[in-house]
Amino acid sequence: MRLEDFDFDLPPALIATEPLPQRDAARLMLLDRVSGEIGESRVSSLPELLRSGDLLVLNDTRVLPARLFGRKESGGRVELFLVRRLEGREERWEALIRSSKPSRPGTRILLAEGVVATVLEPGEGETRMVSFDPPPDFMAWLERAGQVPLPPYIRRTPLESDRDRYQTVFAAEPGAVAAPTAGLHFTDGLLERIRHGGVETATVTLHVGLGTFMPLRVEDPRQHRMHSERYRVPEETVAAIEACRARGGRVVAVGTTVTRTLEHAASSGVLRAGSGETEIFIFPGHEFRVVDALITNFHLPQSTLLMLVSAFAGREKVLHAYAEAVARGFRFYSYGDAMFIS
Repeated sequence: MRLEDFDFDLPPALIATEPLPQRDAARLMLLDRVSGEIGESRVSSLPELLRSGDLLVLNDTRVLPARLFGRKESGGRVELFLVRRLEGREERWEALIRSSKPSRPGTRILLAEGVVATVLEPGEGETRMVSFDPPPDFMAWLERAGQVPLPPYIRRTPLESDRDRYQTVFAAEPGAVAAPTAGLHFTDGLLERIRHGGVETATVTLHVGLGTFMPLRVEDPRQHRMHSERYRVPEETVAAIEACRARGGRVVAVGTTVTRTLEHAASSGVLRAGSGETEIFIFPGHEFRVVDALITNFHLPQSTLLMLVSAFAGREKVLHAYAEAVARGFRFYSYGDAMFIS
């Protein structure tokens, strides 16, 4: 297996930099992972495409306004990208730091409303530990002072509307630095129609971090190591999956983050409730234990997400579907269109 095996040509014009006015108006490619047959519909048609007895599993993580801008005491501009909150009594985070000169331990960064961040020791990979001298309610301050962490290929300043559109309607648990993008297509009304059709819903939490979108820098993808991300699988979700299996329904994962969470939780051979951290990397050859169908957006070339989808549906079928998506003018990436693989 080589990195170049997961490459494809994508015209820049097909990269979606703005969301559609209506979430569920996105186009939906249909891919049969057995036959490779390709069809086309709309996300709004999911109630007709899902079957009574299916279980739709959603990631209820909430995206943090994780980008902060400030200055060192010496005057230099600094950007902090908060990756994840650390356990403990102090307000400490793992963060990426961008500045013209390296930020050494002890460097103080002056932020909005008088908040000061102090650089600590190195973290995982390129991250650093940062502590904050916080206001009484740090998360409320972060909502005021932080900026939406749009993906780097969206080369524009985030708009106020991105605070709503780069967030799922079912987001509940703060902690992600990127949206679980397949979930962005759902509306409350669409979920109501899906449930009315006899499809149940359940949730897991995966706080999307660097592990989901960091590029691969090795020729053999099997040598890539994912950054760890926090997850939670509730007891109710395990029970819902067991009930779905008993009635002959399909477990339909909304997004690669749900897929990774469920497959990690079943890595022992039995699906178990619980919480912790996962570094699971799913690539071709993986034996899926939980997920029967997948709703997902179109992903970056040579990415871990494309490899997961290829593991689920077969690399040749997926790359053929991607070539067809390009030919038909589907919109790619976070604000783009979607696929339903069954």
